[in-house]
Amino acid sequence: MQERSSVGELAEVLRTELNRYSPGEKLPSSRALVERFRASPVTVSRAVAQLAAEGLLVTRPGAGAFRAQPRTGVTPPADTSWQEVSLSGGGGPEVVPRTVDASGLLVTLTPPPTGVVEFNGGYLHSSLQPERAMAAALARAGRRPGAWSRPPTDGLTELRAWFAREIGPALTAADVLITAGGQSALATALRALAPPGAPVLVESPTYPGMLAAARAIGLRPVPVPVDSDGVRPELLAAAFRATGARVLVCQPLFQNPTGTVLAEGRRGEVVRIAREAGAFVIEDDFARHLVHDDAGPLPASLAADDPDGVVVHVCSLTKATSPSFRVGALAARGPVLERLRAIQVVDSLFVPRPLQEAALELVGSPAWGRHLRSVSAELRTRRTALTAALRQELPGLVLPHIPSGGGSLWARLPDSGAGADESAMVAAALRAGVAVAPGRPYFCAEPPAPQVRLSFVAVAGLAEIAEGVRRLCTAWGEMLDAPAAQGPSLRA
Repeated sequence: MQERSSVGELAEVLRTELNRYSPGEKLPSSRALVERFRASPVTVSRAVAQLAAEGLLVTRPGAGAFRAQPRTGVTPPADTSWQEVSLSGGGGPEVVPRTVDASGLLVTLTPPPTGVVEFNGGYLHSSLQPERAMAAALARAGRRPGAWSRPPTDGLTELRAWFAREIGPALTAADVLITAGGQSALATALRALAPPGAPVLVESPTYPGMLAAARAIGLRPVPVPVDSDGVRPELLAAAFRATGARVLVCQPLFQNPTGTVLAEGRRGEVVRIAREAGAFVIEDDFARHLVHDDAGPLPASLAADDPDGVVVHVCSLTKATSPSFRVGALAARGPVLERLRAIQVVDSLFVPRPLQEAALELVGSPAWGRHLRSVSAELRTRRTALTAALRQELPGLVLPHIPSGGGSLWARLPDSGAGADESAMVAAALRAGVAVAPGRPYFCAEPPAPQVRLSFVAVAGLAEIAEGVRRLCTAWGEMLDAPAAQGPSLRA
């Protein structure tokens, strides 16, 4: 029989064959399945585990796998309608409803169907992840004395000190808290700095995960437009005056989704404007380790030159490693640090010590520098290839800014006609076999134009980038051929 290397394929075959066995009857041994399907033992064990998780098999250590007994009776559907009242009625009037909409996040977190080019992903493709280095770091970490004991609630001192050095020379370990990734750090910072119902200033467009976190705790995001030099200071000052906001969230380096860098002349001005408003700046420095090798020297973080404690800094190892390597940091100065610490302890107690120890092992090894250099070169190559392919095949697609860091391009569709419908474009692209992220979730108010985000970090390589652009051309052709489509051609 032909080899079956896919866990899902083998599980499907076993699922269809279960009717051959009576309830409680033993299935062939793992060794027999390996020989029959010419699959690896790991593939067989995972396929069996998948069917056990579905309740179709029962596994007994040392005895094997058995067909599960059929379920008796049908459980009546539960009545959860009471939750609508409970979740909506907070015991008093709310200025802003505390709704949780994770759709903008799920666009990048939900894997597309098999065979679809993943232009919507937000994490490094497995071929770019330092899997061997992470595995070695985790193995070494597990052997460290006390590796499985409870860590300090603030995080391991050595890891906090490493993050402090990365953020800026004026910070120390005492200014840093270890977090379970950047998303957790953002949510903690927002809860610490603004009460429910308060306005929070955000770049427009901006990261949907931050908007979701803000709305989930009852905050009211207020947009401040960005241009090619980052957030606009004159509009920022006006927004602080108009709203009385006490928090600005910004990404000064390779902003998501535009890829812009806050200009040198604006960096001090943004912090000064916030300080005069009595406000904090949450600096989301998510992409510092995703710099392209043609970027030149990077500006320091805003927190590196902030003696007054205006800036609350967020950073993470996740984007440069793996979505499962969720280790990040919050850095702050002054009384706000105690509030951040208290909220983090209430929410999560602490980040698991083995993961912190593994992070220390990873960033302290020679493999870390080699990995960052490799990713830097590969991201530049991919960005260049995607940019060139889009300009050649879809010249009507506007690329306002070509970034020198991060993992995506921000593209604007033609401004008029039915062909400019970004939802229709996203749907047509998926039918053609390529997943792209719609631009709408990146805005907290009405978007100025239809846009999409095209990621180049989650695909396998240059061949898949070329194939993805080819499929985008097919999608656009489908839209133009539709009866209602009268918009300008992207190839015009």
